[in-house]
Parts: sequence; structure tokens; C-alpha cells
Amino acid sequence: MFSVDDTIVAIATPPGHGGLGVVRISGSSACDVAARLLARVAPLEPRHATFTQVRHAGSRGDARPFDDVIATWFPAPHSYTGEHVVEVSAHGSPIVLQSLVRTAIDAGARLARPGEFTFRAFLNGKLDLVQAEAVRDLIAAVTPLQARVAFDQLEGTLTSTIQAFDVELLDLVARLEASLDFPDEGYHFVDPADIDTRIGALIGRLDGILSDSARGRMIRDGATVVIAGRPNVGKSSLFNALVGHARAIVMETPGTTRDLVTEAVECDGLALTLVDTAGLRDTTDGAEHEGVWRGIRARDVADLVVVVLDRAEPLTTDDERLLEETMMLRRVVVGNKSDRPAMWARDVSVCVSAKNGDGIDDLRQAIVRSLTGQEPLRESAAISNVRHAQLLRDARSNLVRAQQAVAAAHASEEFVLADLHAARACLGEVIGAHTSEDVLRHIFEQFCIGK
Repeated sequence: MFSVDDTIVAIATPPGHGGLGVVRISGSSACDVAARLLARVAPLEPRHATFTQVRHAGSRGDARPFDDVIATWFPAPHSYTGEHVVEVSAHGSPIVLQSLVRTAIDAGARLARPGEFTFRAFLNGKLDLVQAEAVRDLIAAVTPLQARVAFDQLEGTLTSTIQAFDVELLDLVARLEASLDFPDEGYHFVDPADIDTRIGALIGRLDGILSDSARGRMIRDGATVVIAGRPNVGKSSLFNALVGHARAIVMETPGTTRDLVTEAVECDGLALTLVDTAGLRDTTDGAEHEGVWRGIRARDVADLVVVVLDRAEPLTTDDERLLEETMMLRRVVVGNKSDRPAMWARDVSVCVSAKNGDGIDDLRQAIVRSLTGQEPLRESAAISNVRHAQLLRDARSNLVRAQQAVAAAHASEEFVLADLHAARACLGEVIGAHTSEDVLRHIFEQFCIGK
């Protein structure tokens, strides 16, 4: 997938101008490449930040310095990648950083591909696959809860859980294989009832982890929340109240919103994409009709629909139509304009006043509760990655089959062993003990260059 025999280089900080920018070099020739960059004779000291200058990259013979930098050498294996790594912190000008990269390439390095530094860390045993994926998630985190979940996995919490499962399975496998090795001795190293009990306990523990996977996925990936309702029920006002500023136009004229208006917000730790839609009604106006149609399509694919009703007016046929069309969707029904006398007594999820802000916090909690089943989110989930969850479900299925084989009247230990080995293979694939090259490529190509 990646060559690991050469030295790679890349800018490790985000594109654009900044106070600092970092160029990372990793590989067996990292120090030789760095020597071509740095305007100093003495070699770098291990793990010491060294103030120096870098040479101009205009031509091979031009040795004029062009920036003051801090260079740090991390000798193998005590580095992020497990190889020799030199990191050069320069001023965050794209021209300066690109010049550093070009000089490093002239000195024999190769431009790193996305995720290549972390891939080398994985190959060199610095990180397992769960931790490598957590690096990507930590970089992409946009809420404190996302960052906490990613950091917990980077610290090895999920890895430790998987390893504990595998130790238990390995013991069962060893005892069953020992029984197969001595078929004529009449001696079994484990009782079938004990196998059944231990496998059942493992299934129960997996169920506990998997029951939290939907919440973890929601924390990691965020959710799309569509606000729907007929014209002038206060959808845009409610949208603005949840966003925290006047993002959508609010007017008394029906049909003001004619297209989807979106905004990213945080709601009790969840990263939400709020979508304001055109008011649901029959119309002959071409632009408004298209807006209504787009709103219908948006709510059909949303993670949650917030259905807004006007408590200060009698329910209309459009209200009833919307309630019927969203009956099978995950939804929160909101009675808006709670500051005015109610004209109907239908049950709703929450009553709010988008005008004065009453009930907005209750609505946020109702959204979180509907998406995750909890209110509010305080603890990080053990599992948040779809790949991990699917592999654990596969492991559970294999354990169920093993338990069924144990219960069969004349089933050989070989049948149980086959399912236990399959379960262990699933666990191993989670942490990358044995994972196909296609899966690895898919995972690491999602990284940014420089990480």
C-alpha cells in the first residue's frame, strides 16, 4: 500500500497562514535530509529543541538562510512513527513551508501521502488500528464530547476491552484444542456446561458494548435535524434560536423561506446540522414549490425531524398532513408560541416560545434524547466507529453459533472451535492484528496529509 523503505516529508499543520507551521520528516534518512535544510554544522541532539535557520530552497547551490526555525530530532524508536523523525517548526507562511518541503525532496525525501505517518506508526507497533482511527477522529472533532471519545480510544480503552475478550476466548480455545489432542484419554480439559456459561458471559458483555454503539456513532458522526412545518408557525425563528443568531430570514409574509438553510451547531455534545425548510403547503409559485419539495426530501433522509406546530392557531389540514407524513420518522413535535393562549390541547414533545426563548433548552434536551436515548450526554461511549460495531456484531454471531454447537447433543469440539476462532478473527480485525490491505487503504486514505 505504502512504501516504508524511504524517507517521507510533509507539512503537518493546516493549510493557510499562521504563527507557526511544522514540516515533518520521517525515515531512516531523516537526519541526512534535515542536514540539507538546516544552516548548521553540528548534528541535532536527540529530543532537544534546537534554534537554527533553514537554507533557501531557490537552487541547490544557494545556501542563504531564509527563516529562523526550531528543529527537533526524535531518534527511532522513540518517535511518533517509530522511525527517525525530524520536525521543523517555522513561521506559518505557505511559501516558507513549501520551500522546506521542496528542499527536503531535493535531498532525497518523498512527499508523504495522506495518513502515511500514522500508517508507519501502526506498522511499527506504536499504535493499533483502533488508536490510529482515533487519531483521525481527534483531528476531525468539532465538539468537546467528540474529542473526549476519540482521546479515550487513543488512550487504548477500547483496545483493552477487546484484548480482555480475546484472552478469555484464547483460554477456551486452548482447552478445547487440548481435548482434541487427547481423544483416547477420556479426559476433557473443560466441561461443556462451563464452556456454555463462559461463552454466554462473553455474549452478555458484547451486548453491553453494542447497546451503546448507536449513541457512540451519533457522537462521532453527528446528526442532521430538519425543522418542518407549515408557513408562519415559527420554523425560522426556532432555527435562529437554536443556532444562537439570526441565520434565517424571519418575516410575517408566508413562504419567505424557499430553499434549505443549514447551520452546524453543538447541542449538549452532539454535532448537529440544522436544516430550515420551506413551509409545507400547496402553492402555484414555482420557486416556493421547489423549496417545499426539497424540504420533503430533506426530512425523509434526516436523522431527526422537528415538527413545528403553532399553538396560537387551530390545527390546519397542512398540520395534520405533516403529522401523518412524519409518523414513521424519528421526530420531536414542538408546540411553538407558548407565550400566547393555546388553541388546541394535542400532546407534543415540548412547548416553546421562539420569540422569548422559553423552552429552548428543553427542546435541545428533547433532540438529544430522541437521537441517543439519553439526556444529557455526560459520559463518552466505548464504541463509536461503524467498522468496530459491525465486527463486534460478527464476533457475537460466531459466539452464538459456538454456544449452539455446545448445546448440540453430539457436536464435536471442532465445531465449537471453528466458531471461537472466527470470533477471535473478528476481534483481531478491530485492532488490526490481521486486516486486509483494502481495509487499511480505506482507513488511512481518509487522513489528512502530514498525519
